[in-house]
Amino acid sequence: MASDLPTGRQSLTFRHWLILILAAIGFGFDIYVLLIMQYIGRELLGELLPNADPAVRRHWQGLLFWVPMLAGGAVGLVGGYLTDLLGRRRVLTFSILLYAIATFASGYSTTLPMFLVLRCLTLIGVCVEFVAAIAWLAELFPQHDQRERVLGYTQAFSSLGGLTVAGAYLFFNHYHSNLPPLQMPEFLTGAFGAVANGHATWRYTLLSGVIPAIPLILIRPFMPESPVWAQKKAAGTLKRPSVIELFSPELRRTTIVTTLMFACSYGVAFGGIQQVQYMIESMPTYQEQVSKLSTDDPKAVQTKKAAITREMTGRYGTAQEIGGLVGRFLLASLAVYIVSRRNLLRVFLVPCLLLAPLVFYYGVEHNRELFTLKIGEEPIQLTWFHVGIFFTGLLTVAQFSFWGNYLPTVYPVHLRGTGESCAANLGGRILGTSFALVTSEVAGLLAVGSGKLTPIQEAANMAHAAGFVVGSVLLAGFLLSFFLPEPVPEKLAG
Repeated sequence: MASDLPTGRQSLTFRHWLILILAAIGFGFDIYVLLIMQYIGRELLGELLPNADPAVRRHWQGLLFWVPMLAGGAVGLVGGYLTDLLGRRRVLTFSILLYAIATFASGYSTTLPMFLVLRCLTLIGVCVEFVAAIAWLAELFPQHDQRERVLGYTQAFSSLGGLTVAGAYLFFNHYHSNLPPLQMPEFLTGAFGAVANGHATWRYTLLSGVIPAIPLILIRPFMPESPVWAQKKAAGTLKRPSVIELFSPELRRTTIVTTLMFACSYGVAFGGIQQVQYMIESMPTYQEQVSKLSTDDPKAVQTKKAAITREMTGRYGTAQEIGGLVGRFLLASLAVYIVSRRNLLRVFLVPCLLLAPLVFYYGVEHNRELFTLKIGEEPIQLTWFHVGIFFTGLLTVAQFSFWGNYLPTVYPVHLRGTGESCAANLGGRILGTSFALVTSEVAGLLAVGSGKLTPIQEAANMAHAAGFVVGSVLLAGFLLSFFLPEPVPEKLAG
């Protein structure tokens, strides 16, 4: 397959740097919005589904993670096709507008169905944007080493988005009562009702996610189109994208294996990492803090317990995101030097298989303090689980960056968005995120025949379920890695 792309390394111009900065912000915003549920889910359910039966609450826990991803993945498949048909830049612009508007509106949700619809629209935008951005960058920087670094390091900023959402959640957890209350505009209260708690941490956290979208909305429409896509389109040589072609003899193995392996990577994140907020109460470190609370005022105790849970959720999320940031930079560095893509992936996959199930199944219930840091007035307790979730984040998130680097190299130009979308959206966003629901349902099965469970027992069941689910998907991913095709260099240009 002949190449019609420049193969030499490009000197970066001001426009190139602007493209890289916008791409980094875009990836960061994607992850900010994507991971927000791992912090706000518990509090959101407490406000919009008060006094619910534990089984109903567990069911909604899974639904809020999976249904929006199902919608995003399904529409994202169409978005990948449109990326190949209409161009990378145009699809990027509309996807950013969609998820910025939907994210802002979801902060004013008054019912769970309303939040669910808006969350679905948000994830549709995110799923479409990721595929278009990866294809766009890969084609703007076709030289191998430069492309690997560009894709690796810009995706590393995804973890800064994760760190930012963790920091924002901790900030609003401390200062939400000092901020102006959020209120539904009067002309909308008749249709949607009033906001019950205008000072809720989860609402401010959602609204803050719109801030990074502002420069993307203002500048990205003026950025250049992918040169290889535009050249082929102008010359009339751009083939029409076809989902059926993904399953042709040449591409069938690539499509099936990458879709299933992407699902396994997402299964670790959604079946385990994002469920930590529901495991907190089974940790000895949590129980120790709660035991120090005065029991004179039961209502005040419940409020303080909720605050402790939010604080611990935010701190564990921060540790995991720092690990993810390290993992992404590590992947970006190693991608240039490890030629075999299978071996590069296994550098992270094998240690994750050995560590992550233990972190959830054993580490949660046996969590202990390592030491306390005194920063300012409030001491910060560092525990064994901080260490475990740090390395779990490092090893898992590095795999996400791997797929961003790998997928553009195994599909030709006219199928790049469609192929990436099949793996990322069908595999990751539809199949992979369903493991959030699987973990919730497995935890429910563990509770069968146990009578009414205490919050500690419910949290322990979530930890055990997460350990089982995470171990299963990682083992499946490792076995599938033996069938992962190595890229053909000419594919990027064809």
